Amino acid sequence: MTLPMTPTFGLIIIGDEIMSGKRQDKHMPKVVEFMNTRGLSLGWAEYVGDSPERITATLRRAFASADAVFCCGGIGATPDDHTRQCAAQALGVPLALHPEAKRLIRERMQDTAKEQGLPFEPERADNLHRLNMGTFPQGAAIIPNPYNKIPGFSCTGPGGAMVHFVPGFPVMAWPMIESVLDTHYSAYFRQDAYVEKSVIVLGAMEATLTPLMESIEAAHPGVKVFSLPSVDHPQWGRHIELGVKGEPAHADQAYLTLRQGLQAFSLEYGPELVR
Repeated sequence: MTLPMTPTFGLIIIGDEIMSGKRQDKHMPKVVEFMNTRGLSLGWAEYVGDSPERITATLRRAFASADAVFCCGGIGATPDDHTRQCAAQALGVPLALHPEAKRLIRERMQDTAKEQGLPFEPERADNLHRLNMGTFPQGAAIIPNPYNKIPGFSCTGPGGAMVHFVPGFPVMAWPMIESVLDTHYSAYFRQDAYVEKSVIVLGAMEATLTPLMESIEAAHPGVKVFSLPSVDHPQWGRHIELGVKGEPAHADQAYLTLRQGLQAFSLEYGPELVR
């Protein structure tokens, strides 16, 4: 069976609180974890502050691609939330109140009023304002939010990209991202998607090994060679983790070529690693 071509996955994280250091980003390592457990990988990530111009430009590039992109943050209804508006501007479409989002937000407001022992007043000014959280770029599809029912949304760009917008709060964003992966991208899941095989090379210089790395990539298309140097490792001291990654059969052959090529150097080695 021929598997569909796996899209490149991207991640956009929006918020001044990340750029200023008030909060540490937790989304990227979690999304990497979600990808790895499904045999996928994250291709790129961008961080953007709360600048409408920069957000719009970033989203316009994402929509022009053919990537699958998750965008975290800025979809609320306060003055510093610009993501919904910027997405609409990047697509060149108006914002519109999504009927299903309207129903879910009202349901959430009704639940909150009941919990507080208050009457539900849907026409009260603050409740009407909350409906802004359901105004999405025209044509958007909703992403259910199991935490508090207030949905995110997905839009398709002219380049074929699917951009999925979720809140900045991890407790909401993470189950929504997993749901999108499992709903829309399960055809690409592969537990044997790739393997990493490497060896610890002690005391070597990257410049010395670069020609060997280049020759392996040229001889084994689809395999990536990587070099991770360290100067002060507590166990191995100055060393390079030198390895390959790719589909198992191709990576096995490339790693064999790597070890054969290393025989030309007088080097000492630490352990071999497989991930």
